[in-house]
Amino acid sequence: MDRKQQHIAIFTTASLPWLTGTAVNPLFRAAYLAKDGETRVTLVIPWLSLIDQKLVYPENITFTSPKQHETYVRRWLEERTGFTSTFDIRFYPGKFAIDKRSILGVGDISEVISDEVADIAVLEEPEHLTWFHHGKRWKTKFRYVVGIVHTNYLEYVKREKNGRLQAFLLKYANSWLVDIYCHKVIRLSAATQEYANSIICNVHGVNPKFLEIGKKKKEQQQNGTHAFAKGAYYIGKMVWSKGYKELLELLDDHQKELAGLEVDLYGNGEDFNQIQEAAEKLKIVVRVYPGRDHADLIFHDYKVFLNPSTTDVVCTTTAEALAMGKIVVCANHPSNDFFKQFPNCRTYDDRNGFVEATLKALAEEPALPTEAQRHQLSWESATERFLQVAELDQAVVKKPSKSPSKHFASTSLNLKKNMEEASAYVHFLASGFETSRRAFGAIPGSLHPDEELCKELGLVTPMSKQG
Repeated sequence: MDRKQQHIAIFTTASLPWLTGTAVNPLFRAAYLAKDGETRVTLVIPWLSLIDQKLVYPENITFTSPKQHETYVRRWLEERTGFTSTFDIRFYPGKFAIDKRSILGVGDISEVISDEVADIAVLEEPEHLTWFHHGKRWKTKFRYVVGIVHTNYLEYVKREKNGRLQAFLLKYANSWLVDIYCHKVIRLSAATQEYANSIICNVHGVNPKFLEIGKKKKEQQQNGTHAFAKGAYYIGKMVWSKGYKELLELLDDHQKELAGLEVDLYGNGEDFNQIQEAAEKLKIVVRVYPGRDHADLIFHDYKVFLNPSTTDVVCTTTAEALAMGKIVVCANHPSNDFFKQFPNCRTYDDRNGFVEATLKALAEEPALPTEAQRHQLSWESATERFLQVAELDQAVVKKPSKSPSKHFASTSLNLKKNMEEASAYVHFLASGFETSRRAFGAIPGSLHPDEELCKELGLVTPMSKQG
């Protein structure tokens, strides 16, 4: 099937102005898939009522209507890509789960796309989108469903109370749901949970602004200008699990070897005050600042990006730092495998390796990236990789073969399909009762959108449906 005849619906778990990976990356994916002007793309993002917007969105940014929210998203995107996007934006009802620090869908979010145009669905975080899904089965609604695994949920769960047991149960729940609902699974790196029918490929790029910054820095280096006047920094959501714990421990344990080192940390998050207090106790100078956009002028002159985090799947800020021409010092971990192809990526295996890599990075000038290396970081390249590994033409209906040798294979496939459908029905039943939903961690009252969400999104209320 010609890709230009396809309708691609991208469902994701977050939206701007929340600057999380699942808000930003699916937005760029939609823009670049639709860039040819002929492929029909719809981005489906969560709509939150005002009380939840205040809990999630930074700087007191709120929206009174989906239209106002859409205008904000499109303006933000256009400022970064430099072109007007042609994809559609639709909203599904969502609620913010404070305990999970996540937005969860309410009701059957697949209904946002009408049956007449339901062709290909891309589920950004398929496990997250299907944990509490109660409605039409994704594989029934859409001809082909691709899941893109962004988050290492097992790693986060392990850090909680009874974490090992929770991670064990979650691993099997995720595998079960992703198998039921997805034809194909793309894992951004080997740092994610393994799934059947999955392939590892980083299908994310960087905001074009970072490549522009890198281009200017390259020109400065070629002209003999001192392009990087500042030393080391790190930027990320300011919670201990995002690498701050590891970084401060490394700096604390090696204060002698790293004497004279100064590090600036930037970020917003619930652990900001604790991280600031811990940093002040070190002999090494570690300054802690509120978060800013990574493309801000203040970051251009830093030479070394220190990122010891191992909870990311593919760290967006690492890619951005490389795009800006900086040296990155990061852990030798599956989440960083994609970055090893770049000469400015320096990995370390242990604490001594971190010290050695950091001192060497500070003493050297970053290597000049080639155009091919710069292209690898772009969204154009990420879109090419996505189209290659997603195999969106796979689900074209083929005529059944009459060959007797294929009879057993056909029977086997039918058996698998029947078992899968039975399994999906079990999930449908379990997700349809408030008590079982609550037992598995769903937000109370999230089986159907409440009156407020229905009014804001122009949906028919559950009571009206019944009537």
